[in-house]
Amino acid sequence: MERTGKITAVNGMIIRASGVSNFGMREMVYISDKGLLGEIIRMENNEALIQVFEETSGVKVGEPVTGTGRPLSLALGPGLLGSFLDGIGRPLNRLFEKEGTFLARGTRTDNIDMDKSWQVTPKVSVGDSVSEGKILLTIPETPLVEHRVMTPRGVAGTVEYIVPAGYAKTSDVIAKIKTSSGETASVKMFQFWGVRTPRPYGKRLLPDEPLITGQRVIDGLFPISKGGVAAIPGGFGTGKTVTQHQLAKWSDAQIVVYIGCGERGNEMTQVLEEFPVLEDPRSHHPLMERTILIANTSNMPVAAREASIYTGITIAEYYRDMGYDVAMMADSTSRWAEALREISGRLEEIPAEEGFPAYLPTRLAEFYERAGKVITLGGERGSISVIGAVSPPGGDFTEPVTRNTKRFIRCFWALDANLARSRHFPAINWMDSYSEYGAEVRGWYEANVDANWGKLREEARRLLAEDDSIQQTMRLMGEDVLPDSQKLIAFTAALLKNAYLQQNSFTDDSFCTPEKGITIMRMILNFYEQAQKLVSEGCPLSIIRKMKELDELVHVREINAEDKDAFESLAKRLETQLETVGRERLATHHDAESN
Repeated sequence: MERTGKITAVNGMIIRASGVSNFGMREMVYISDKGLLGEIIRMENNEALIQVFEETSGVKVGEPVTGTGRPLSLALGPGLLGSFLDGIGRPLNRLFEKEGTFLARGTRTDNIDMDKSWQVTPKVSVGDSVSEGKILLTIPETPLVEHRVMTPRGVAGTVEYIVPAGYAKTSDVIAKIKTSSGETASVKMFQFWGVRTPRPYGKRLLPDEPLITGQRVIDGLFPISKGGVAAIPGGFGTGKTVTQHQLAKWSDAQIVVYIGCGERGNEMTQVLEEFPVLEDPRSHHPLMERTILIANTSNMPVAAREASIYTGITIAEYYRDMGYDVAMMADSTSRWAEALREISGRLEEIPAEEGFPAYLPTRLAEFYERAGKVITLGGERGSISVIGAVSPPGGDFTEPVTRNTKRFIRCFWALDANLARSRHFPAINWMDSYSEYGAEVRGWYEANVDANWGKLREEARRLLAEDDSIQQTMRLMGEDVLPDSQKLIAFTAALLKNAYLQQNSFTDDSFCTPEKGITIMRMILNFYEQAQKLVSEGCPLSIIRKMKELDELVHVREINAEDKDAFESLAKRLETQLETVGRERLATHHDAESN
């Protein structure tokens, strides 16, 4: 039976409707004869407030509101990988084929192709007992990813039917399961899931394995774990989007979900044009074979922008439940928060700080809590790592979105406008940034990369911190007043900044293995240790700085990661030259004493 109400007021993307007492909170509805998609966000007796995900111009009082009986949902199934979706999950590539460049309002289609046939391989047999999350069959969704169709939530029992190996459509029934109540549940290749409801899992695990990003400043100094959460705050032009692009391209996650939330149209165009031609560095297949892009540009309705991060995290949870490691990039959560603020204003809610709603911290917490490393209901291990960009106005990290985000994340990569202006990229400030995952991933790095990873990391951070104080003195009084021991710290920190912390995203140095990164760090710190000994024995730093090998050390990042002989050769020559400087200094000292 169709349930309908009537529009009584229109205020931008907020519509008031009456005659909806039998509708549900958060139910998805269709607005007017145009069929605009909306969501009920407040119920008041026989009236409801509805946020509309499409432009409402031309909508009139008295037009109908029709209920769908379910919340804002996605069809989760094969065909998501490689797709371009908008903020509410509509497939832009298929809509383009259907509608052309400009989409008519009210255009609807399933977010996956229900008529597409897939090659299926059953993983259970008739008579087997299955529980929630159990993998029923597998599908080669792309050459890189095996799609795993799972038993839906709330279904458990004995398999009465399983589709034979071969081909089946997305909309076909692929299994029938007799439940404990005696009823038979039909399972299809896809399942609907409300985007605002977190998908369940069995057990949360400690985030003790790093997400390798290929960016030295992150992997070496401020690591993030698989299942971790991080924020990239920075003002305009500091490189938030480029940094997230780098993480999407190079991180060792098996699935990437990239959300352009309120981004400028030209930036999303660049993403949509660039990603399909990018090559996965590990498999040498197109990167899109393991990527899902969600585009919600700044000129789209703010209600859809608010929904976009839930669309993305729901897809990420779906692939996590298959046992994959998923990396989700949200660019940017500030514009998502601005959408919340605009919707809150139209709802006439009492504003909190800077006009944001009082529930902003709660919404941020709910979002970041959906990340994590877990054992799924089916017994698999999967993870979601969430990396959210924050765009504080004027680079002010004390504004509400940045400040509240810091409450719920454990990794903070603060972008610095001064570094960006000096062309130091990634422009991650090593003094303002931090990672609480360092201790948890240390065991993995020391077992798989270098046994001294933790000590080297701590020493590099100590030198950079001491250099920060020394630089303040140098700015006030000049370098000449400093003793050679402090000049050496400043010189070593400069080597770390130029040879280790910087990376060029347009060269082969765009990606750096953890092994290469720790090799560079060790060479610089070994130089410091030997040079410090010489300086303490009275050798002038000016003599040490004349070593030609130091010029090579500055450019050591340009050496190919596979060329271990080149690294060993430079390290040996540095050590030999320092020993030579020490011997010559000692000989000069003895001659002076003899005279």
